[in-house]
Order: sequence, then structure tokens, then C-alpha cells
Amino acid sequence: MGFFSFLKSRPIFWLSVTGTTVGAACAIKDLMQGGKFTKKTDETNKVFIVTGSNSGIGKETVRELAKRGATVYMACRDMKKCEEAREEIVLETKNKYVYCRECDLASLDSIRNFVAAFKREQKTLNILINNAGVMRCPRSLTKDGFEMQLGVNHMGHFLLTTLLLDLLKNSTPSRIVNVSSLAHTRGEINTGDLNSEKSYDEGKAYSQSKLANVLFTRELARRLAGTGVTANALHPGVVDTELFRHMSFFSNFFAGLFVKPLFWPFVKTAANGAQTSLYAALDPDLELVSGEYFSDCQPKEVAPAGTDTQTAKWLWAVSEKWTNPPPIDVKK
Repeated sequence: MGFFSFLKSRPIFWLSVTGTTVGAACAIKDLMQGGKFTKKTDETNKVFIVTGSNSGIGKETVRELAKRGATVYMACRDMKKCEEAREEIVLETKNKYVYCRECDLASLDSIRNFVAAFKREQKTLNILINNAGVMRCPRSLTKDGFEMQLGVNHMGHFLLTTLLLDLLKNSTPSRIVNVSSLAHTRGEINTGDLNSEKSYDEGKAYSQSKLANVLFTRELARRLAGTGVTANALHPGVVDTELFRHMSFFSNFFAGLFVKPLFWPFVKTAANGAQTSLYAALDPDLELVSGEYFSDCQPKEVAPAGTDTQTAKWLWAVSEKWTNPPPIDVKK
């Protein structure tokens, strides 16, 4: 009877309920953090590029690479945020070989300028991690007239990658890692309106861009077969990053007060969201693996649309036409 009398006290009862709820939420969050890349590797003297690395998954990826001794180029649009992140990482890791360089994936000229400057500084590139992205933004255009999500998530990375292929091929074994999303399973390449000029749905445009990441990866892997350069894609998980900034559902006062706390147990931290990127970039067992898709540090099946070879070839041809890279000396 003493125990039940104890619970009759309302403050004690609600304190108990709150404690149990918080404990359960923390337990759920631990379960949702997914696989971790725990292998020890030494990345000294290896050169990496990570796009969109001033915050979120990209920043945590750079942090871990710096801890492992890598030379890392943070390719970012916002130089102020990039420098702040770089200083934090350098102070923590004591690795001075972390650099900020401007690269706006919404501008083909900016991408070309970044690559030209990088090639003046480095003669090798071991790993390219195409991490940057925008999600469900209102319709807008890049400087070259591409729908923003398609332009940043796919076209910008397509040009960046093709411009760096010569260095990657001269640095073998080397890797290309494309951060896609589970959203690719809802994607469709709209061959009749790829640039969303006739109609625009922010969710469909995002899913299309993430499917484009998968198709680009698979076609790139096919073309690079036998060169010593691999290309793989991945889903990082649902991660608490700035990627959700355009979704009003998560940015208004009501969401901050009620929705986000409910959502919190089911999302990964940025550090845990970076684990599959690190796995794809660093795991020695993946040196010869190409054209695959990973999630939670494991191979996963892509959606049927992600295996459509004809659409992948079509998308490659359109991407070449729109971005106009130099001739690419890879297997056709």
C-alpha cells in the first residue's frame, strides 16, 4: 500500500511519468543511431574533398577524417561558416591540413574555379565525398537556370566529379562517394520536364534529385570499371541537420514546441549520420566495390528505378549537355 500511496501524490506521479518518458525516448534514440564505422585507418598523406562541410554530416565527416590524419578540403558556399567550422576542427584534432575553399554548387563557374584552384594546389585526390544538398526548397533557380534541388544535388556534383576524374584516376585506388537518400525510392526522372518548368512539387523535385544521385553513381561506376576509381552512393539516415530548414513544418513555433521533441528520438545526430559516408570512403574491404548503395554501414538494395540503365544513360547525356564538361576519357 505504501507504494501506491506514494503514487497518489500528483507531483510525484507526473515526475515519474516524465522520467519514464524521457528514458524511453533516450533508449529509442540510441536504437535509431544506426551502424557505426569503427575500423581504425590511417589517412595521413591522403587528400579528400567534402562538399557542404561547414555543418551537419559534412562537418562531422571532416572532423573524423582530420582525426585520422587526412588532408581535407572543405568545399563550401558560405566561407564564414566554413572557416568557423575549420577552426573548430583544427583546434580539436590538431590537424592543420584542413582547408576552406569556396565552391557554390549552384554556380557552374564557381565549381570550375574551385577545381582549377584545387589542381594548382594538389596533384592527387584520393576521395571525393559529394555531400552537399538542399531539400524541399521553394522553387528557385541556380545561376545557370537549373531547378535548385536538381542543380545543387545532381548537376553541380556531376560537373565537379567529372572535372576531378583525371586526378582521381592518377591517385588510384581512389573513391567517389555520393550522399543520396532513401527518398530516391519515391523518385522518378521526369524526362519530359526534368527542370520542373511545367510544374513544380518540392517533394517530387527532391526525390528526383536523390534518384539522380543513384543513377549517376551506377553509370559512373560502369564507365570507370577497371580504372581503379570506384563510385558508391548511400543513405545517411534521417539526420538532425540544417537540411530541414526549408520545411515550414519543422521551423515554426508550434513545431519547435511540440513536434520536434516528438521527432527527436527518431533522428540521428550529425556524427552518427556521417558514419556511412566514412564507411564508404574508408573501409578497406570496399576498395574494389563500385556501383553499390549503402545504409547504416551495410549494402542495401536500391529502388527498381535506381537500376534503370537506359534512364541512367539518358540522364548522363543530359547532364553533359547542360554542364558542358571537357571530354571524359572513361569507358563508354
